[in-house]
Amino acid sequence: MKKVAVILSGCGVFDGSEIHEAVISLLALARQGATYQCFAPDVPQLHVINHLTGTVSEGESRNVLVEAARLCRGQIRDVAELDGADFDALLLPGGFGAAKNLCDFAVKGAQCQIQPDVLKACRSFANARKPAAYICISPAMIPLVYGAGTLATIGNDPDTATAMETMGASHLDCPVNECVVDEERRVISTPAYMLANNIVDAADGIEKTVKQLLAMC
Repeated sequence: MKKVAVILSGCGVFDGSEIHEAVISLLALARQGATYQCFAPDVPQLHVINHLTGTVSEGESRNVLVEAARLCRGQIRDVAELDGADFDALLLPGGFGAAKNLCDFAVKGAQCQIQPDVLKACRSFANARKPAAYICISPAMIPLVYGAGTLATIGNDPDTATAMETMGASHLDCPVNECVVDEERRVISTPAYMLANNIVDAADGIEKTVKQLLAMC
């Protein structure tokens, strides 16, 4: 049975992991016969968003690991403990938390950096040539993990694609129900809610991505 590490970034589309993407990913892994362990960085969120109004909740602070625990019934570990040697593959759902808490792409764009524990974990899979899947906005981290020329997609948003190419990725436009595979570096990406109009759209691409991920193990 294949073991997959999943890195979450909080709980909620605007300041953490996109809940639909995270749950669909976990369900797809389980349905396709894999086991998974969730991880998240033990750090404060960039900020807290009121998901009813879309505004920043001034003066409120939440922890990424604590919030991400909501998505996996408390079964989660600090990403600082994640070692690619213990797993067959890696998966990162999207949501603004991926661009705010796992890295600072949402703030710094092409000048972004990945949170150190997250970067170490992701590179442990890349260096071991174990497959990884990045969903929605999380592929913005791919060039910082895999280096220049890596194939990746966030769909077709020109500004985001340009920023990724400035960072060194080779961006390919991709429809919501497909994924882009860099066979050489063994990394997969899919747009999900960068393009999805509903949960079915998101599920189509994610399920295909998970199938590809497990096939590459």
